[in-house]
Amino acid sequence: MSLLSFGADGWGRLILGAAFTTLLLSLAALMIGAVVGSGVAAAKLSPQRWVRWLGEAYSTVFRGIPELLVIYLFYFGGSGLITLVGQMFGADGFIEAPPFLIGALAIGLISGSYQGEVYRAARLALAKGEVEAAVAIGMPRWRIAQRILLPQIVRYALPGMSNVWQMSLKDSALVSVTGIVELMRASQVAAGSTRDYFTFYLIGGGCYLVLTLLSNHAFRRAESRLGRAWQSRTAAQH
Repeated sequence: MSLLSFGADGWGRLILGAAFTTLLLSLAALMIGAVVGSGVAAAKLSPQRWVRWLGEAYSTVFRGIPELLVIYLFYFGGSGLITLVGQMFGADGFIEAPPFLIGALAIGLISGSYQGEVYRAARLALAKGEVEAAVAIGMPRWRIAQRILLPQIVRYALPGMSNVWQMSLKDSALVSVTGIVELMRASQVAAGSTRDYFTFYLIGGGCYLVLTLLSNHAFRRAESRLGRAWQSRTAAQH
């Protein structure tokens, strides 16, 4: 237990900070993915064939390329591009891209390809009659989106979003290759410094498991609350 203390000889502070970084990184990636995924879902549901093709192409590319390769492309490719631009303005040497930003962006774009499918399926699960009835009574499009589409899409998408979140949480471990100290990187540093590989990799796995269990609980509560709210709303309408 002395290895996990918060003193000078312990690694508890590093592990705790790395867990917080992992959580922030995963949340940032999830939000980026939500924006991208909404656009992908809208594109794949578009009546325009070329727009549907763009949405399908995005999903195919980011679900077909390994996540680690995407992170490498963004990190090293982004650093190379920033260095090139910097040299054009007189800067010397290599300019490194911000690891946290690149990691969140790379995982977020990957997450967006999966979230797009979740949102598309949720939209297709809606009864067409509700939207048709709203159009028939002259309800504006923004009001239809606010009162009918978004609440039900969120309700139907939430179970799938739980899986996407778990995937983003685990993919955050791949960002350790950029040098950012998240759980995987912290476990590697502590294990390499103490030569106690089994202990620290087990601790790292336990931290991921705790985050997963807490996330599952949060999603279950959200699903339960949304379900009760929707039942109350439906009962009030009838």
